[in-house]
Amino acid sequence: MEAAIANATLKALRRILRATDGGNRKLAAATGLTPSQLLVLREVEARDEVTPGSIAQRLQFSHATITAIADRLVDLGLVTRTRGERDKRQILLNATAEGRQRLADAPDMLQEIFAERFAALPMWEQAMILAGTERLAVILGAGDLDAAPLLDTGIIDRTGVRDGQ
Repeated sequence: MEAAIANATLKALRRILRATDGGNRKLAAATGLTPSQLLVLREVEARDEVTPGSIAQRLQFSHATITAIADRLVDLGLVTRTRGERDKRQILLNATAEGRQRLADAPDMLQEIFAERFAALPMWEQAMILAGTERLAVILGAGDLDAAPLLDTGIIDRTGVRDGQ
């Protein structure tokens, strides 16, 4: 019986990994972006002249990660970087017209679907799912790994697809 439960759990994990991979491929095909790049671009577009630090705080990514992602988005022509008017040390990010178009082309991300459906669950069930997934992370030796709240299996600041890298 124990092996059957273990196998069923592994199958469920495999389905999650496959769904994540499929969602990432769908996003890349539609926009050429990774999930983390899309999240950063959305944060930039949602706020005029936003700082990398405020994006890092909102997304719970490191400042260095946001800087690397912003570099890629600037290279792709999706975001511009300017210095602040009052404080020249401040770097401000703005979405370009092409960046806004990529956002319009983007399908719903798997993590957005998850967040919506998870929020609809009763609090006790949310807590149960959290406890189970935290325990799985420990069982798999990943309990101490740093991870952003993002459904993605790759490194956060990797390159996209359309830029040929």
